[in-house]
Amino acid sequence: MMVNDQEYIRQTEATRVRVLSEALPYIQQFAGRTVVVKYGGAAMKDSSLKDKVIRDIVFLSCVGLRPIVVHGGGPEINSWLNKLGIEAQFKNGLRVTDAPTMDVVEMVLVGRVNKEIVSLINQAGGTAVGMCGKDGNLITARPQGEEGIGFVGEVSNVDTKILETLVNNGYIPVVSSVASDEKGQAYNINADTAAGEIAAALGAEKLILLTDTAGILKDYKNPSTLIPKVDIQEARKLIADGTVAGGMIPKVNCCVRSLAQGVKATHIIDGRIPHALLLEIFTDGGIGTMMIGSQFMSQ
Repeated sequence: MMVNDQEYIRQTEATRVRVLSEALPYIQQFAGRTVVVKYGGAAMKDSSLKDKVIRDIVFLSCVGLRPIVVHGGGPEINSWLNKLGIEAQFKNGLRVTDAPTMDVVEMVLVGRVNKEIVSLINQAGGTAVGMCGKDGNLITARPQGEEGIGFVGEVSNVDTKILETLVNNGYIPVVSSVASDEKGQAYNINADTAAGEIAAALGAEKLILLTDTAGILKDYKNPSTLIPKVDIQEARKLIADGTVAGGMIPKVNCCVRSLAQGVKATHIIDGRIPHALLLEIFTDGGIGTMMIGSQFMSQ
């Protein structure tokens, strides 16, 4: 082995030690705490990114955190609608979900995407259990209310007993955002919304939304304008003045609502960055936007 090779190995090992040393206080701080991860975007579509997210989730569990994964699966739904000759339609950003589309949504999210994530976590050394909002009456849904969108729902109630039973026994719950109302009618619920309501009901330490953007940006065209930390009041101002616009509005509103209901901190991070979850939770700088209650802003 050449001297340069030995030096490279030494530097690499030194970097690993520094990273572990920096992570230790966070591991100690968050051990035993619940972290809800909304899994979506490029991190679900790119196989190399998918592997890293799965390993991050298993790592969280191994060092004592209690991760819960909530996922959507829009691209996969579109693919299957196309295969079955059903036109995908959207209205005001919401998937129009008539009865045939609802059947496909449930088949894809519960039967395919959910079980794939469960299998990957198990292969990586974790112990995952898949479910949807119907299981254990986890999520009770109601119609979203807008005309012409079919079975698009919103969360009426969250019963956390099944999740608490699983995480208390070392399992990683993986939840797809399909739920039903009190009469058993299935509804398609936005995965960000489902994750936020679950996090709030659990009083989670963190809600983390994996997205395809760096976080909240002062200039959406310039990733270097990332806002690393905001409170609820500032987040509302950013929506009002147009800094937060388009698809970021429901994500930020989801975070605001979760914080208002007791979640300690929410994070919007770029799932396209390898090991984004670990970088956000276990490093001093983080990589995305952390949103907290106003009372914690000076801490």
